[in-house]
Amino acid sequence: MRVLGIVPARAGSKRIPRKNVADLGGRPLVAWAIDAARAAKTLTRVVVSSDDPEVLALAAAIDPRLALPRPPELSADDSPAIDYLRHAILATEAQGDAPWDATCIIQPTSPFTTAEDIDAVVTLCDRSGADAAVSVMPVDHAMHPIKFKRLEGDRLLPLIEDERGRVMASQLPKVFVRNGSVYVSRRTAVEAGDLLGRDCRGHVMPLDRSLDVNEPLDLDFARFLLARLGPTSR
Repeated sequence: MRVLGIVPARAGSKRIPRKNVADLGGRPLVAWAIDAARAAKTLTRVVVSSDDPEVLALAAAIDPRLALPRPPELSADDSPAIDYLRHAILATEAQGDAPWDATCIIQPTSPFTTAEDIDAVVTLCDRSGADAAVSVMPVDHAMHPIKFKRLEGDRLLPLIEDERGRVMASQLPKVFVRNGSVYVSRRTAVEAGDLLGRDCRGHVMPLDRSLDVNEPLDLDFARFLLARLGPTSR
């Protein structure tokens, strides 16, 4: 399966200004995703899709073929991911690449994603024949949806169903949530405008690699984790 790896790194982050080039361990945040993507064995080519000249220059300094300028109209806060996927497919094929079978998003906001994580998600999609595969993480029992409540005035009521005494973690069914790290979509799903398709599979990543940097506190925590893991961490 020919897979185009895409690191999406547009400018314009509101919660963390210049987020993609924020320092993490002496390197820009986006560099962590680039390194993991380039080390993955299942990606045929990797590009950095961005409207940010600084990010594009950083990518081009690593490899000129990495930098893929993204049109401004595809780089707004509310621009759907499906649009930059389509753009990346068509732009790289126009450069001479053979037709792609699938795309793989590697998010720069997930700096602890490894090449092995990427390969596992791609392999899952390829082996299963599914429309898509994504990385997921287990949900802590304290945030289990069965525990979710709503308020009517000050009366606490179940949001989904009553817990019925299921208060211990061992009594709750395991549930998972997408961790935002890796998304693999077959071309047929992308062309249909559906990133996840009708059949989507999930690869479980551990919590210590599932950090998603969206708020300043997330970036502080990433720095803390990196310092705790030491210089041998990826």
